[in-house]
Amino acid sequence: MNSIFYAPKLDEKMFKELKNLLLSSDFGITATEKILHIFKKHIKRKNLINSKQAITYFKNLLLNMLVVSKDKNCSISKTKMPFIILIIGVNGVGKTTVVTKLAYYYKTLGYSTMVAAGDTYRSAAIDQLTDLGVLHDISVFSKPLGSDPASVVFDAIKESIKQKKNILIIDTAGRLHNKYHLIQELQKINRVINKCHPTAPHEIFLVLDAGIGQNSIEQARVFSSNLPVTGSIITKLDGTAKGGIIFSIANELTIPICFVGTGDKITDFSSFDSTKFVDSFFNIS
Repeated sequence: MNSIFYAPKLDEKMFKELKNLLLSSDFGITATEKILHIFKKHIKRKNLINSKQAITYFKNLLLNMLVVSKDKNCSISKTKMPFIILIIGVNGVGKTTVVTKLAYYYKTLGYSTMVAAGDTYRSAAIDQLTDLGVLHDISVFSKPLGSDPASVVFDAIKESIKQKKNILIIDTAGRLHNKYHLIQELQKINRVINKCHPTAPHEIFLVLDAGIGQNSIEQARVFSSNLPVTGSIITKLDGTAKGGIIFSIANELTIPICFVGTGDKITDFSSFDSTKFVDSFFNIS
């Protein structure tokens, strides 16, 4: 991206190259047009011809789009133990893996964690969570295949209280966002959690796959219109080439980005750093 700004002139040719780069990086049409409109307006108003000044302003522009993520406090409140986190999303985005990674992340911070196998439709999901729990010494609560997910959640909360766990992270089945009866089931789980713990769930994290680009926007739109989503976790962000989806999510839906997964290892997971992420875009050619 740096090379675009160091063009001889900050002209329409440069803007066109910048637009193509943003679109190819999955910023989406809405976010791209908004960015370019503000950027052009600023350059014209300030009569900018210096590429370094243009880069500085453009970075700040991108950072301002992520202010909802920067302002989000994803820390755990010790006054709300057990702190209950509900993980939701469609099939194939990596929710079960995220549940384990998130539990491990908090464990490294000194919290005692438990995960609940709320995806009772797939034995593979229960087995995967159980195996990962054993591997990384994380408590897993599960019931037999086919159990009512809401009952699993209810009993998991009771067990986490009994064991005095700091954090309970709840896995759920992959919901096809166009299947409303499955969304209703998530709403039921949400009500059960609230009945057990009046201030919970304390976080509802929507897991999105960076690799599917703008399709994630529609998923996020449907989920956030049916549940009080508090943040998102972006998976498969192995590189920044398609990371522009993050700007669309933050800009169009004002859902904070809380965590990102960048690989297969349990440690390939971190809290979202907007400044570091924006800087990484300037290494894209």
